[in-house]
Amino acid sequence: KKQLTLLSLTLIIYLSGFAQLSPIELNNGWKVENASLFHWHSLKSPMPIQSKVPGSVYADLFANHLIVDPFYADNHLRIGWLDSMDWSYQTSFNISKEILTSKNTDLVFDGIDTYADIYLNAHLIGSTDNMFRQWRFPIKQLLLEGPNDLRVIIHAAKKQTDNIAKMQPLTYPDNNRVFARKAQYQFGWDWGPVIVGAGIWKKVWLDVYDDQSNLSQEQKKRDEKFLKLPHDIQLIQKKDSFGTSFYFEKKGKPIYMKGANWIPGTIFPGTMKRDQYLRWLQQAKSANMNMLRVWGGGYYEDDAFYDICDSLGIYVWQDFMFACGMYPADSIYLQNVKEEIAYQIKRLRHHPCIVLWCGNNESEEGWKNWGWQQQFNLHGADSTKIWKDYQTLFHDSLQQWVNEFDGTRPYISTSPKNGWGHPESFTEGDSHYWGLWWGLEDWEVFKSKTGRFVSEYGMQSMSDYATIQNYTPKDDLKMYSPTMTAHQRAGEGFKKLNHYLLRYFIDSTILQKLNVEDYAYLTQCMHAFVLYNSIISHRQQKRNMGSLLWQLNDCWPVSSWSIIDYSERPKAAWYAVKQAYRDDVKNEELKIDRRLITNKPKITINALTPNSIIVQTDKDAYFVNLSCPEIKMNWSDNYFHIKKGERKIITVDSDVIHTEMMKKIKTFSLNELYWKYDH
Repeated sequence: KKQLTLLSLTLIIYLSGFAQLSPIELNNGWKVENASLFHWHSLKSPMPIQSKVPGSVYADLFANHLIVDPFYADNHLRIGWLDSMDWSYQTSFNISKEILTSKNTDLVFDGIDTYADIYLNAHLIGSTDNMFRQWRFPIKQLLLEGPNDLRVIIHAAKKQTDNIAKMQPLTYPDNNRVFARKAQYQFGWDWGPVIVGAGIWKKVWLDVYDDQSNLSQEQKKRDEKFLKLPHDIQLIQKKDSFGTSFYFEKKGKPIYMKGANWIPGTIFPGTMKRDQYLRWLQQAKSANMNMLRVWGGGYYEDDAFYDICDSLGIYVWQDFMFACGMYPADSIYLQNVKEEIAYQIKRLRHHPCIVLWCGNNESEEGWKNWGWQQQFNLHGADSTKIWKDYQTLFHDSLQQWVNEFDGTRPYISTSPKNGWGHPESFTEGDSHYWGLWWGLEDWEVFKSKTGRFVSEYGMQSMSDYATIQNYTPKDDLKMYSPTMTAHQRAGEGFKKLNHYLLRYFIDSTILQKLNVEDYAYLTQCMHAFVLYNSIISHRQQKRNMGSLLWQLNDCWPVSSWSIIDYSERPKAAWYAVKQAYRDDVKNEELKIDRRLITNKPKITINALTPNSIIVQTDKDAYFVNLSCPEIKMNWSDNYFHIKKGERKIITVDSDVIHTEMMKKIKTFSLNELYWKYDH
């Protein structure tokens, strides 16, 4: 009652103080409950529960101790039944007599994940079927003076997509997820769990107005910014002696793009905060990056992401949200996508950071190179239809809509232009080179196979050991245990890691003896070594004008290609990338000669200032790692090489380095690992 009274007073103040009412947020007081009978008994306490909006049902369930921690051990495998559930959100809001005198009141959802029916005072006012659209419903005639009941029933997305698939005369590669306008990574990826999810993932509000809506006013402000943009970043694709160029230039001056791919920062859409975005993006900037590619299997990011990229001078390659699949192109689907594209481009086009729109991630490569026709029995007319749908959506419609709603930025239909097994991938367009990792090729392959703009490539490593300890039961903290395996989503991931460890760092005798802590450390050294040399090789090729590694971040704690783990701890590769992307020094290829790393060094550290230390060693030491398990600290450098007698000064992101803290700092080096297992 107190909440309703306060809201009523707020609305009266708005009405009396302004001719145009400000948006009225309805993000508080929500409850959610299971709207299905199946598995109701699996929840540990009664429903409904308090829900955070914006947010995710699964995050609410965990916050209320109704499900196990999905990130701990192999728990994510135990909550799959949730993906078959429907969920009911409910809240009430108070409307004063003064509000009812306005000419128009619209209920606005900035984002619902995904298939939902919306009821106001028991009346169905509309349904949603696209996570990426803003939904607006006129509700003037249904509002009551006093309390109003709002209910949102969200239906299980997997059931919806499976039902749609059953009605199709053929099978669309490579997952029924392609029918849902929903973040594709939620259905599982080679770095993310299958947690399909549901929720009101963006804010809910009332738009109360007489003549001009707050939406139109806000769009007008964005449009004014858009019209003032200089639009001085161009994508240059011209024939030359190598093939066809692919690079960006500003005011006629070429820019070498140094960066990474960005995936969603969490498996639970709607739960990321501005300060989290700021920390991640500052890490990218600190690693000397000037571009991030927002990958097409996630979601269009929050305004905060693009605001921060604007302020930091980070360019954004923006994929539309399609990835690794073939999508339908019937009239209903196309109209839904058009509404999505119109909304997202109008929302984002005023950001100077965005320099490219891209239709999809690897869909065309998948169709041409991954054997989908055989796998899904698509031949003759069926194959023709799938490809025609693809062309209709990505070559015709999206190009037309980008021109219509933006008209200033370039559009490419897919990334990459050619698969990594084709010679053209090195002479034209952007390339995803996965001969490294998937093809088990050495990093040296980049000396002869570097594309014009390498928009994906990478190497894996495990998370920081402190992060691993946080998600692993003590009795499971051993190699290839159920937890270790559950947090390695890539096909034959450990087998590939072992291949590269044996290729560059150790022999099979040592590999068999490694414990989890040493294995994690060694994978990080290898990750750093490979990425550093790959970047150096890219930058030495005159024809190459971009290197975007896969990937900057994680959406949960996992062994992956990220250079910063889910706990926001920089991996060894982050420090290597930071050095390789520097423009003020000429970096040389790094070589590892195991014969020279045989002496066990004595590494000492001493406090220098309240936020810096001096590191010294009596013998040359390689990949020196500083860690402080009890305190998460950011070091100015880590996993570094230091010569005998050298004084290495490291600054620390900590208020004060005191005596007790100094005692907790641990050091480890590649030399010590060799010594440990060779002696």
